[in-house]
Amino acid sequence: MAARLAFAAVIALALAIMACGGEEATVTVTETGAPGPTPGPPAATSTTTTEQTTTAAGDGGNPPADLTVDELTAFSSPTGNIGCYIDSGGVRCDIGDRDWEPPPAPPGCELDYGQGIELRAGGRAGFVCAGDTALGGGEPLDYGSSIAAGLLRCESEESGMTCRDAETGRGFSIAVEGYEIF
Repeated sequence: MAARLAFAAVIALALAIMACGGEEATVTVTETGAPGPTPGPPAATSTTTTEQTTTAAGDGGNPPADLTVDELTAFSSPTGNIGCYIDSGGVRCDIGDRDWEPPPAPPGCELDYGQGIELRAGGRAGFVCAGDTALGGGEPLDYGSSIAAGLLRCESEESGMTCRDAETGRGFSIAVEGYEIF
């Protein structure tokens, strides 16, 4: 029990230090102890090592440039007009206000169509057929900053959001003025 409390204290302290510094840090914790209380002869000892890399938010709580994530993460354009989700399997960006119309919905799409574009890792980008939205979640990604998960990377620009697969080169750009699927 004492080892678990010490483990939790070390993690809490490391996270508190990172929150103050706004820097990327790697926390390595080694927990050594018996797997539980056992009567009789001394128990075998086990060692557990946990390593976690965390990037703390930059000034103003916005993700810093070149943020790399390991799990599903929501983010938005600084205006909030574009909202996205990214993980190593795919990225989706939806747009609120736009000056363009998407192509007609394909047969079988009985939900909203064209409010966003998605890219699956290793695949081609295409319009979203969904009953939900990626708008309204996540911290703003400052203009000139990027976020990556696996081979997928999105860049926030004043002209819109561009996301691509580094391995295939495929991707998309989405903005108020227009879109591009490449």
